[in-house]
Amino acid sequence: MKIGIYIKDKSLLEDARMLKLLDCLKGARIEMYGIGERSDVQDHTDMVLSIGGDGTFLSASKRVANSGIPILGVNLGRLGFLSENTTESAFKALLDGQYTIESRDMLTASVEGMDWSEEEGFWPYALNEITIHRKDAAVMGIKVFIDGTALPTYWADGLIVATSSGSTAYSLSAGGPICMPEAKVLLVVPIAPHNLNVRPLVVPITSHITISPIIRGDSAIFTLDNRSCLIPATCTIHVALADFPMRRVKLANSNFVNALTGKLFWGEDIRNNKK
Repeated sequence: MKIGIYIKDKSLLEDARMLKLLDCLKGARIEMYGIGERSDVQDHTDMVLSIGGDGTFLSASKRVANSGIPILGVNLGRLGFLSENTTESAFKALLDGQYTIESRDMLTASVEGMDWSEEEGFWPYALNEITIHRKDAAVMGIKVFIDGTALPTYWADGLIVATSSGSTAYSLSAGGPICMPEAKVLLVVPIAPHNLNVRPLVVPITSHITISPIIRGDSAIFTLDNRSCLIPATCTIHVALADFPMRRVKLANSNFVNALTGKLFWGEDIRNNKK
């Protein structure tokens, strides 16, 4: 087996858990090499280990997603929904072959009149979400069309379009629903809306979403996962399902509902105490 190792936070190179994992992989005669940029990914790589947290996993997805190489997230960070596995469970699963490969839907986005090549290293795909956000103090208006049908204009700090994978990320903190990762939907979620009667909207994953901001200033903040740039106030954004998925290694004992209850204390209630 040939594995690429991606570590965003270089301080983890001295982490005892990390060093033990590398020693175990080496002892199992697994071929390893380091990945920094997309160009570092070698032919015949079986998978990539993303070591850190969910932010590291998102960065790893930029480097390998359209290559078809699956990513195994090892959590040395905080919550970790994408990078949910411990170093011990990851090594044991690799050794015993106790894992499957799942596909996670990704978004693609384009901005009319903007050449992505002008933004060095900017990649027009996202695993969790894309957002548009006000840069200045004034509230912004956001016109949204779903397959050509206009929604009422949002007046808010911004807007999120999220995948089901991203339902437990930024969308959740903005009041969006939680979706099972395999759900074939997109979420349209306003950020701090000034309309009291608007709610997050769930739309089919096949939807083409068009977004046009109404801004007093000259620009807004546009993000794809953990990457951001400024876009002109007069722009139009197009968001749709990407033509390739991100492949993720899922360990045999992985369970999304257990992750919700264990990490977010979902349903925590004295009446649910089994004791």
